Amino acid sequence: MLKEPVRSVVDVSTGGMSGNTGRYEKRLSELAGLYQDADAHRAMTERLNDPVVYAVEDFRPGNQAGDLIYGVTRMGPGRIGQEFFLTRGHIHAKADRPEIYYGQQGNGLMQLESPQGETRIVEIGPQTICYVPPYWIHRSINIGDDDLVMVFAYPSDSGQDYGIIAASNGMRHRVMADDAGGWKLVENEDYRPRSGETAAAIMKQHA
Repeated sequence: MLKEPVRSVVDVSTGGMSGNTGRYEKRLSELAGLYQDADAHRAMTERLNDPVVYAVEDFRPGNQAGDLIYGVTRMGPGRIGQEFFLTRGHIHAKADRPEIYYGQQGNGLMQLESPQGETRIVEIGPQTICYVPPYWIHRSINIGDDDLVMVFAYPSDSGQDYGIIAASNGMRHRVMADDAGGWKLVENEDYRPRSGETAAAIMKQHA
């Protein structure tokens, strides 16, 4: 049976989207363990009364192969110590599924990590498209002073695996503020590399 076409309008000022079928928020307390400076994370969570770091509105037509989930994400600006606000990050549960992000407002980064531990960074600004290929772990980071707003789309049957980052004690690199008002990559001292067998198993995943 044919599905009906859908029209959604993005409100850049709020990070909202008409026609959405779902919405969720992540507060600062829910991102415990992601930042190097745990004391600074706890202090900011209490001082700011556990603010919303990012919110997502999406349209989910179902979980059938061949369809798309799309939506909009808005992340506020901020830092924990020298680390910028970021998302939890994930790899798709069906790891051979890609994703597209389209910058609408603000300045951010897409931090990507291969199963073998290679790092890639894609800068995202307004009218910038970031293609996340299959098999890459990825997270968004707001390096600007304004909200980072992005539209995204990925196959409906992709799923998300958030545990892959936790199992390695984070991603291999941390994105930190530098002394010139920009950003830099710093090795994550707590990082546990995935074994060759684990990386190979991820790369063999096919629908």
